[in-house]
Amino acid sequence: MSIFGKIVSAIFGTKADAAPPAAGAAPSAAPSAAPAQTVDVAAVLDKAVAAQKEKLEWRTSIVDLMKALNLDSSLAARKELAKELNYSGDTNDSATMNVWLHKQVIRKLAENGGKVPDDLKT
Repeated sequence: MSIFGKIVSAIFGTKADAAPPAAGAAPSAAPSAAPAQTVDVAAVLDKAVAAQKEKLEWRTSIVDLMKALNLDSSLAARKELAKELNYSGDTNDSATMNVWLHKQVIRKLAENGGKVPDDLKT
């Protein structure tokens, strides 16, 4: 399963079939399938953060968002996520890549039926 797929599954539940993150190379002809009901992304992530033993800022950090969901947040995993989401920048510039990844993940969660706080929409 892709890293983005793992994020979606962790937020929407095990039966969440998200639209492929690579829009240009989507192998399926099916349109983006949103879950039957809207999922409050902030509520799910806030609950996930509350279960952790460390303070996590998922609203601003892709690393913390991934940690909250108990996913691998290593640089290698983030580079793989960047590849999945068609990041065209320098993956060795992790600060820039991380900001881009966070924005893209939030945007794609919203595209897949997630209710995302207005202050996170860009």
